[in-house]
Amino acid sequence: MSRPPAVPVEEKMRIVLSILSGEMSVAEAARRNKVSETSVGKWKQRFLEAGRAGLEPGGPGGSSSAEDALRAEIEELKTALGEAAVELRVWKRSAEHRLGPLRTSR
Repeated sequence: MSRPPAVPVEEKMRIVLSILSGEMSVAEAARRNKVSETSVGKWKQRFLEAGRAGLEPGGPGGSSSAEDALRAEIEELKTALGEAAVELRVWKRSAEHRLGPLRTSR
């Protein structure tokens, strides 16, 4: 069974506001918009907790693709930094072995 197309944020907001104003029930809104009552209930709850931002993809509690990309980049940089630190340690030990103890200003 395929997933129904995503409902645009503006449409979700219109639906939630019509429920909050008493124009229709959650069940009626779900039926009219061909989505589950659970989905409509979640939209309403997220809207009440965070306003419009709660309905955005990756809003509070989720993450956007930009945030995911930044997290991935951070992990890559952490790995590269760790590898560079190990390499530096190896070079220092190699130099100490060849030249004697090195003085560091730590």
